[in-house]
Amino acid sequence: MPKSQVRKKKVYTPPTDVRPTATAATRKPSPVWVPATAVALIVAGIGWLVVYYLSEQAYPVMSWGYWNLAVGFGAMVGSLILLSRWR
Repeated sequence: MPKSQVRKKKVYTPPTDVRPTATAATRKPSPVWVPATAVALIVAGIGWLVVYYLSEQAYPVMSWGYWNLAVGFGAMVGSLILLSRWR
């Protein structure tokens, strides 16, 4: 059986100045409060909107009028921002 040929080229190694400094494995995981707060904001936002619609726009804060929608959707958007930073 013939012997396999030896590789003549060296294996490529990228230069050190091109390598990324922080890898995903070296980053710390998020604190426990991040997903807990995000879930709480989702539940609070949905709850706020459900109460607003079921009370025929009388509750949670009657004087705010349609700004109650902004509060509910704002809480849900806030939870999405938190979840985008969760590792």
